Amino acid sequence: MSNHRRTKSRGRCTVLKVVILGDGGVGKSCLMNRFVSDRFDENSFHTIGVEFLSKEIELNGETYSLQIWDTAGQERFKSLRTPFYRGSDMCLLTFALDDRQSFQNLDTWRREFIHYADVKADFPFMVVGNKLDLPRAVTKEEAESYCTANGDLGYCETSAKDATGVESAFLACLRRYVCTDAPQ
Repeated sequence: MSNHRRTKSRGRCTVLKVVILGDGGVGKSCLMNRFVSDRFDENSFHTIGVEFLSKEIELNGETYSLQIWDTAGQERFKSLRTPFYRGSDMCLLTFALDDRQSFQNLDTWRREFIHYADVKADFPFMVVGNKLDLPRAVTKEEAESYCTANGDLGYCETSAKDATGVESAFLACLRRYVCTDAPQ
């Protein structure tokens, strides 16, 4: 097993730490809440520090408990969020499809995560373009091109508001983890 994996087995369930990163206001909390509780709060506020939820899911006959860490996207909370990167098994790099700047900031988030989590190049990142229900400022082709240019990262588009693609994004990230973690 590669050294960036710090999973814990709980009986027949593998516990995995998932961190959601991205600029403030891109919908990280809404994605987490939609995935775990199938809820969407139109009046959701910015996260202060870090929030945590978990959900068990099955993939290929195995049960995984995803411990999902939602981090504050504002720069002033950097010192609060970065200690939570260490020990992560997966990371969802999130931007808002209606916010070009949040897309342009993905490199900054990825570099910050790699530095503080101390992970290897094959780490299972998933890029998530959220707010599919709103008019686009970033095309699917641009996002896919970014992912290809940065080590063939996974890419999904979602709408936490109407639930489009949310479960698929988390499952795709888990599949990347399982594939990356498989014995070579």
